[in-house]
Amino acid sequence: MTLRVVIADDEDLIRAGLRIIIDSEPDLAVVGEAADGAAVISVVREHRPDVVLMDVRMPAVDGIQATRRLAALPEPPKVVVVTTFENDDYVYEALRAGASGFLLKRTRPDDLVQAVRTVAGGDSLLFPSAIRALAARHGATRPSAGIERLTAREGDVLRLMARGLSNGEIAADLVVSTETVKTHVGNVLAKLEARDRTQAVIAAYESGFVSPR
Repeated sequence: MTLRVVIADDEDLIRAGLRIIIDSEPDLAVVGEAADGAAVISVVREHRPDVVLMDVRMPAVDGIQATRRLAALPEPPKVVVVTTFENDDYVYEALRAGASGFLLKRTRPDDLVQAVRTVAGGDSLLFPSAIRALAARHGATRPSAGIERLTAREGDVLRLMARGLSNGEIAADLVVSTETVKTHVGNVLAKLEARDRTQAVIAAYESGFVSPR
């Protein structure tokens, strides 16, 4: 199956470079481009991509607003923010808006294509230290009723998710099966009404359940 990708960036050179990298892979294909966040919705509706590579700083409609609009669609694509600086507050706001993770524009081509495959497969791109640093600047600002509904074990799983551990690593840490961890992760996402692991980790930091410091 070919994974369909849309690129949203206001720089022609960046879009061209990303297209070359993506189209060089047999299982990936760029199906559309947008030079501004305002155009992303129509491009996505026309081409129905699996993943959108989204620049955060664009004129008229930035990547944050565009990501929020995409997340409101009936069948939204996964969004990966592409940015120059990992400590940019725009990145954090885009993650809050529904992005599944972010990549730096200096990312190696191999890592870029793997990131597309990762988010298309339902996983998130977690960079614990970067997200923790961003969360620390914002502080605990959003109490979450969903956090209070977590069981003790689900809370343990969420804390390990915030450290960036995979399901297999969480299973080893808690001495349980990977399938058990998958069940706990699913319960955590459901109770927090989170689309993916990134959204769950953001909720953990913003509620104060996990300290970013």
